Amino acid sequence: MSLFRDDGIVLRTQKLGEADRIITLLTRGHGRVRAVARGVRRTKSKFGARLEPFSHVDVQFFARGSELVGRGLPLCTQSETIAPYGGGIVTDYARYTAGTAMLETAERFTDHEGEPAVQQYLLLVGALRTLARGEHAPHLVLDAFLLRSLAVNGYAPSFGDCARCGMPGPNRFFSVASGGSVCVDCRMPGSVVPSPQTLILLGALLTGDWETADACEARYVREGSGLVSAYLHWHLERGLRSLRYVEK
Repeated sequence: MSLFRDDGIVLRTQKLGEADRIITLLTRGHGRVRAVARGVRRTKSKFGARLEPFSHVDVQFFARGSELVGRGLPLCTQSETIAPYGGGIVTDYARYTAGTAMLETAERFTDHEGEPAVQQYLLLVGALRTLARGEHAPHLVLDAFLLRSLAVNGYAPSFGDCARCGMPGPNRFFSVASGGSVCVDCRMPGSVVPSPQTLILLGALLTGDWETADACEARYVREGSGLVSAYLHWHLERGLRSLRYVEK
């Protein structure tokens, strides 16, 4: 029997029995973890209120054996709130749908439980903090998060130089299958020709140039979101269920 302590973001919850829940978290030290929280669905449970999606929490786990992730699910025995991001997200539809898509993306990019994914964890914490504070438009925060999640998982798209031959940009064509912008010689069937302003916007979101991103026109934002969605679906091999509800 072992005790573990870690901080994490609650990704989702599932009902278990009459009063329990299975909590899925993305933690700093152990990656994605599923744990049983007993009695949290009871009306008087203060413990359960801390374990809702979007919550940033400090959690204590009780596991059988020397590893947190083993044959059975560990127990979540204690939780303290670090930051209740849900309070600034769930009351606004645009923020809520964008945040839900972020949680689903983080879970999809952490397939193997118990494997640390520190960059993905820090990226999610920062994105939820920005979203909850309303510092930028929710759909821009979401697209920035999706692009950076792709990057930290080895799928960074190119928005300038050719993704295939390296020819210096800007390049007119964009190919999801090729990894982003491509030159005339490297373009493939299915390549599209986005507006130059759209590629500038996506590059700004990837690098954190919010001054450029915030000033971009709505038509380029919509086009950029379409490219981000297509690129994400290509690498995840199936779409995000929550992305269809996001306001553009």
